[in-house]
Amino acid sequence: MPIAESEFILNKDGSVYHLNLLPDHISDTIITVGDPERVPSVSEHFDSIETKIHKREFVTHVGYYKGKRIAVISTGMGTDNIDILMNELDALVNIDFMTREVRPQAEHISLRIVRVGTSGSLQADVPVGSLLASEHAVGLDSLMQFYPLVETGLEVEVAQGIQQALQLPYRPYCVRGSDLLREQIGHDMIMGNTLTCPGFYGPQGRVLRLDLRLPHLIEAYQNYRYQSAEGEFRLTNFEMETAGYYSLGRMLGHEVLSLNAIVANRATGEFATNADQIVGDLIQKTLDRL
Repeated sequence: MPIAESEFILNKDGSVYHLNLLPDHISDTIITVGDPERVPSVSEHFDSIETKIHKREFVTHVGYYKGKRIAVISTGMGTDNIDILMNELDALVNIDFMTREVRPQAEHISLRIVRVGTSGSLQADVPVGSLLASEHAVGLDSLMQFYPLVETGLEVEVAQGIQQALQLPYRPYCVRGSDLLREQIGHDMIMGNTLTCPGFYGPQGRVLRLDLRLPHLIEAYQNYRYQSAEGEFRLTNFEMETAGYYSLGRMLGHEVLSLNAIVANRATGEFATNADQIVGDLIQKTLDRL
């Protein structure tokens, strides 16, 4: 059945509502960044740029790098924006814009999506300046309260343990990212488990004028451990998007990887003076390995 116009919203030119993109505008390989101003930092490495589109915080450049067609898109911050991004990217390849119908499963297209972003370390042995590939992501946000995410036994147990450790009235969610992309792109990076927070201040333990409900929040993040047959699970870093990427990627059938440039360490109190260089190194590695 065709999807109603109120559910699958298109602009007057036929492009998808928020991203302002047509199916021909994207490739099957996509780099995402949070900051719209970081998009040119990626596309400046392209051999050629064929498309530039800008709507709200979503800036898209599409071009070629060493003969490979790549799109780079900015998302803004938070899993609410990732909900928009992932659903509309999927629609571009898996919904027929003319009939407004979902394409048959036999025609499903799986995108390769790599988030390149900054992150703060929770552990002293994940130093400022390092690059980290997220094996799992734990979401403290409420996005997955609205989707039928299926988690593994390990993921459920980790999420339940974090709920107890943080005294939360709801269960977080835990999702593993793409093993394929992590081995291809992040094989020599630190492997970590990323905590996705629904804010930059309170949820990340920062105190300005407001006290925290859980005074020792950072220590609770740092000290959480879960022992399984696969080894010890701990939280290595935190940011604001990865769990949204991994959960929606799993449900929609896309390969998704989050790569993190560590620019702060909350255990040691350090902040990078060369954050742009750290991010630049991560961008170059990502492009070379896609």
